[in-house]
Formats: sequence, structure tokens, C-alpha cells
Amino acid sequence: MELINHLKWRYAAKKYTTEKVSDEKINQILEAINLTASSCGIQPYRVKVISSSEIRANLGVGSFNGQILNSSHLLVFAAFNEISNAYIEEYIEMAEKQRELPAGGMDGLKDMLISYFSTRTSVENAIWASKQAYIGLGTALIAAAELKVDATPMEGFDAQRFNEILGLEEQGLHPTVILSLGYRDVESDVLANMKKIRLPLEEFADFVG
Repeated sequence: MELINHLKWRYAAKKYTTEKVSDEKINQILEAINLTASSCGIQPYRVKVISSSEIRANLGVGSFNGQILNSSHLLVFAAFNEISNAYIEEYIEMAEKQRELPAGGMDGLKDMLISYFSTRTSVENAIWASKQAYIGLGTALIAAAELKVDATPMEGFDAQRFNEILGLEEQGLHPTVILSLGYRDVESDVLANMKKIRLPLEEFADFVG
């Protein structure tokens, strides 16, 4: 399984070279995220792609993660603050068109989603949306590894600063997790040539039943 070799190759790069990731590879990673699993299929998060070094420098002020600035690109996974009835209706309308169904052909799903999310608080729905964003993050890591693009997932950032610079709150979003993309600097990253450490599979996984 070639995927296993890709995952053995990847690690959370600490230092990046100045080489830029091509637009083609960035778009492939984004397409993989867009195609990943999504509970109820409604994709309650968005991905902001930051290539500007100036913006990344501003975002990284005060963070111990130098990869925010020093990578080629930064992906910001921003989850919804709420799951509105209007969004569900718009999403279902889009789904009906993509599946070439008549208007109202997916009303059953639409009504079920509205009924479910309207009984939950905005905080509960925002937490749920954040968890969905992490599914996208996992797919991004795998896609980047297949393309031999290094990627570093991070939570060590100033969420309020990201909100202000990217105007996320005005878009009904909040920053959940970020991912830097680039190419490892094997000369200055002490981890670049170290053996990957993981638990033995028989200790990590347990067959039950």
C-alpha cells in the first residue's frame, strides 16, 4: 500500500526552505479537502489559503510556531459559528442541482437537518463544526504527503488575531486549526532525518470481537 510509505515519509516539519509549492499542488490539496468525509455532507467550515508573506508575518506575531511565516503557504481551517436554516436550505438546493433532482427532491434530508441543528445551541454547533474541520485537516495531511509536500498542523496561534486580520467573525467563522505547507529544510531541521516514532501496531490497535 503506497499510502503507508507516504505516511512514513511525512512528519511535522519545523524548518522550511524558501521553495514555493506550485499552484497545481495547492489546488490538489484543496480538492482533496473538499472531497473528504463530512458529517451530514454539509461541510461546516471553510479553508483560507494564505500565500502572502506579509499577511503570514502579521498572523504569526507572538506565536512560537515560526512555520506560520516561514512556510510556502498557510491553510486556515475556519469553522462555522452556527448552522443556520438558511445555509442548510442553500446547501440542499445545490445538492439537488448537482444530482439533477427536481426542486424539493431532498426535502426529507433538509427537514431532518433543520430539525436536528435547530434544537442545539450555537456553541454546540460551533464545536461540532470545529470537529468537522479536523477531518479536513487529516485529509490535507495525507494529500500533501502523497504530493511530497511537507505540512505542519498547528494549534499554537492567536485566534483573535486571526479573526481580526482575516475578518473571520464577520463571515460567521472562527479559526480552528492551521496547516503550513512547504518543503523541509533538511540542513536546519533536526527532525528531518530522524526515524519516525510510533507505538507498535499491536499496542496501538486492539481487535475486539
